[in-house]
Amino acid sequence: MNQEDVLKLFEETGALLNGHFELRSGLHSNRFFQCALLLQYPRIAGQLCEALVEKMKKELADLEVDTVIAPAMGGITIGHDVARALGVRFIFVEKENNQLKLRRFQIRPGERFVVAEDVVTRGGRVQETIDIVQAHKGEVKAIGILVNRSGGKAGFSVPLVSLLDIEPVTYDPADCPLCREGLELVHPGSK
Repeated sequence: MNQEDVLKLFEETGALLNGHFELRSGLHSNRFFQCALLLQYPRIAGQLCEALVEKMKKELADLEVDTVIAPAMGGITIGHDVARALGVRFIFVEKENNQLKLRRFQIRPGERFVVAEDVVTRGGRVQETIDIVQAHKGEVKAIGILVNRSGGKAGFSVPLVSLLDIEPVTYDPADCPLCREGLELVHPGSK
């Protein structure tokens, strides 16, 4: 599956929104990937996650993992489907006092992970997840995401594989032309 195919699925499912949005990172943008709108179609979500796993196996020939972990909420469906495609266990971290925590599951020392997520702009939640795995003496082998909208700015100490690499325009809120135009600011994602 190429990038045009992935973008087309986001457009067809109404998951690529246009307007004036505040991203979780605090930046403003004229485009927003509302993956939940795509994920409401399990066959399409499964197809994308299978394509992501195929791409990961192709780009990371020595990828051997025990578990997939994802940050809640956005990554849960992605992580589950990626784990299914890999044939491994799936767990997630969740918000507690606006920080991610490992609450329901255990990580074994030496356990090997893929971190799965829907969209990355700055990569804060992915990095928090990596930090949690490492704090529990696990090892993150790779990151798999559907949409990398960081433009290469989200850097991690492990390989990142994404189905769609796109760099929508983002603005600092203090210098946002969409704000100056008076366009309504929408907060479509989780905060």
